[in-house]
Amino acid sequence: MAKKQKNENLHAEHFPPVVAVLGHVDHGKTSLLDAIRKTNIAEREHGGITQKIGASSIEVMHEGNKRRITFIDTPGHEAFSKMRGRGTQAADIGILVISAVDGVMPQTKESIGLLKDSKLPFIVAITKVDDPKKLVDKTIDQLLKEEVMLEGYGGDVPFIEVSAKEGLNIQKLLDLILLVFDLKIDAKFYPHSKEGQFKGIVIESKLDQKRGSVASVVVKNGELSLKDDLYSDEGKLGKVRNLVSAEGLNVKGASVGEAVEILGFEKAPSVGSIISNTPVDLQAQTIAESSLSTSPFDRVDENVVAIVLCADTLGSLEAIKNSLPDKARVVREKTGEIEVSDVLYAKSTGAIVLGFNVKLKPEILKLAKTEKILVKIYTIIYEMIDEISDFVKGKLEAMQEEVLGIGKILASFPFEKTKVMGIKVQEGRVAKNDKLRLLRGEEIIGESHVTSVRIGKEQASKLEEGQEGGIIISPFLDFTIGDMVLSHN
Repeated sequence: MAKKQKNENLHAEHFPPVVAVLGHVDHGKTSLLDAIRKTNIAEREHGGITQKIGASSIEVMHEGNKRRITFIDTPGHEAFSKMRGRGTQAADIGILVISAVDGVMPQTKESIGLLKDSKLPFIVAITKVDDPKKLVDKTIDQLLKEEVMLEGYGGDVPFIEVSAKEGLNIQKLLDLILLVFDLKIDAKFYPHSKEGQFKGIVIESKLDQKRGSVASVVVKNGELSLKDDLYSDEGKLGKVRNLVSAEGLNVKGASVGEAVEILGFEKAPSVGSIISNTPVDLQAQTIAESSLSTSPFDRVDENVVAIVLCADTLGSLEAIKNSLPDKARVVREKTGEIEVSDVLYAKSTGAIVLGFNVKLKPEILKLAKTEKILVKIYTIIYEMIDEISDFVKGKLEAMQEEVLGIGKILASFPFEKTKVMGIKVQEGRVAKNDKLRLLRGEEIIGESHVTSVRIGKEQASKLEEGQEGGIIISPFLDFTIGDMVLSHN
């Protein structure tokens, strides 16, 4: 019996814990993950950690042994709830990040609710303790009021003060993660094994124009190998054509606790769905929620804002949907760029069309203007949510975007401490004070403003269609010859 217990403990110990980091925006989640990656002892060997698959993996020394930890890089804590399906959690442990400067904020409360609902053990990381404005005691009091019962305050939730900027207690946080994993994820209640059927949970999914449908998966049981068939409760999904590790390397297989990007799907699976390498019993499992909502209905209630939503990944779609105000309803959703059919569908349902990190072609904007359909894209989720909230309240002008001009970058000239874009306006006009979007092929490089316009050596207010001239933008965006610029209001 003692021998069996020893083997069970070793079984649990050698799996990398999968960790989800949650918290309010700007409380230091990204900075904390960056600081954690700097502790990776294999960084020189692998050339650094990348974030290509929606997860990161680090190797650290813990009590004289090399251990691995997998961190899920979600687009926001809103997607966390979708990473729990049919009794399987994508994560084993949560980290609640809270700033010692700002304390408990709205998204902090949402994160606490998600962690409690998931019944995951979690650690509180109090960040920014290097800031002179820190109020650690006040932050602890606020957490206690939210019924986060910390160790030393009548509860069992461990907490630690950290500074990503100074690297304070980062290694101690990693040790704490492994300690919680070893103690609280008892082997008796940790039904994962390298033996038997492979099961994984999808944490990210997208349609890549060059590689086809791809998904990032955390392995929860068994092992996955090249050429394995892929199934879900929807049937066969494809065959493993390639596997990419959290370090961005091509690998031949993946085991429990590891995250990999899988290529070979015939269609992208939905975030939170369970996949296997053997056929799934449809009667034994609940049908996963569909990732595409196309239920037709004439027009939604006039008091509800209907949205056609297009995003870069399924993870982004889920994060946005879970953050929408009550009076906003997604009537159609998909990954990929906004198309003619999306605008026409919006017209038939009285909806608006929103995109997140997707391409918006000028011809689509022209169609939307003709059909009087509001279309806009975003690159930051919380900005999108804020404007949708304003829209719901009737502030229509807050979201209305109009393309004023399109130009192509033909040259680059140094000027003082910046560079001048030499452009030719292909359509409309580009004027001083316009908002400007820089495009490279189908990729949005960034947003800026036109601060100066010149024709030759003379200052000008704008460049008209067919004219060539120079513009200066602020903030500066790293442009190259051949990039396109789109000016808008």
